[in-house]
Amino acid sequence: MAESSQGFAHFLAQTDAVGLCVLAILTAMSFLSWYLIVVKLWRTVVIRVRSRAFIADFRRVHHLVDAERLQIATGGNNPFARLLGEGFQACQSLRETDGTRKTEGPGFEVASPDDYVSAALAHGVAREASRMESGMTSLASIASTAPFVGLFGTVWGIFHALQGIASSAQASLDKVAGPVGEALIMTACGLFVSIPALLAYNAFTRLNRNLIGELERFAHSVFGLLGLGLAMGGATPGESQVVELSTVTGRADGAKAKAEGAR
Repeated sequence: MAESSQGFAHFLAQTDAVGLCVLAILTAMSFLSWYLIVVKLWRTVVIRVRSRAFIADFRRVHHLVDAERLQIATGGNNPFARLLGEGFQACQSLRETDGTRKTEGPGFEVASPDDYVSAALAHGVAREASRMESGMTSLASIASTAPFVGLFGTVWGIFHALQGIASSAQASLDKVAGPVGEALIMTACGLFVSIPALLAYNAFTRLNRNLIGELERFAHSVFGLLGLGLAMGGATPGESQVVELSTVTGRADGAKAKAEGAR
C-alpha cells in the first residue's frame, strides 16, 4: 500500500513552492514551444504553396510588363514576389534619379546601376531570411535550458525529500527510493519540453536554409530579367535553372562596349 501512494500526484502534494514554480516554468515553456511549432509549421506550408504558384506563373513571363503585373497581382504574399518587388523598386529609383545625381557635397555617385540592383536584391534576400528567423531564438532557448530547469527541480526535490526523511528518522531503502524517484520526474519533464523544441529548431533551420538558397537563385533570374529583359524563369524547389550573376554582368558590359564602339 505504501508503494501505491507514490507517484506524480504524491510528488505534487509533497513538494514546496520552489518545486511548483519549476513545474510551472516547464509547463509555460512547453506551451510556448508547441505554439511556435504550430504557427511556424502553418506559415511554412502557406509560404510553400504560394511560392510554388508564383514561381509557376513567373516561368511563363516573357516581358517586364507581365512580370510587374504578376508582382502587383500577388500583393507580395510570398518571399519571391517581395524579392521581385525589390528589384522593380530599385529600377524605379534609378530612373527617378537618372541625370539628377549630385556631383558635389555628401554622398556618392553610383558607378554602375548593376551594382545598385544587385545590392537591392541581396538586401531583399537578407530581409526575408530575417523574417524566417522569427521565433527560432525562442525555440533554441527552450531546447537548451529546459533540461537544466528540470534538473534543478530534481535536485531541489531530492533535497526536500531527504529533509523529510531526516526529520522522520527513517532511512530505510523503501523510504528513500520513493521520494528520490518522484524527484526524477522533474528531469523527465525537462526532457519532454526540450526534445520537441530541439527537433523543431533543426527542422525549421533546414527549411529556412533551403528557402534562402532558392531565393538567391531566384534573385539571379530577376537580375537577368531586369537587366537584359530576358525571362529566364524562376528556380523552383529542387531545380537548378540558374544564371550566374557574373555571366549576366559580363553580357551587359559586352553590350555596352559594342554600343560605344558603334558610336
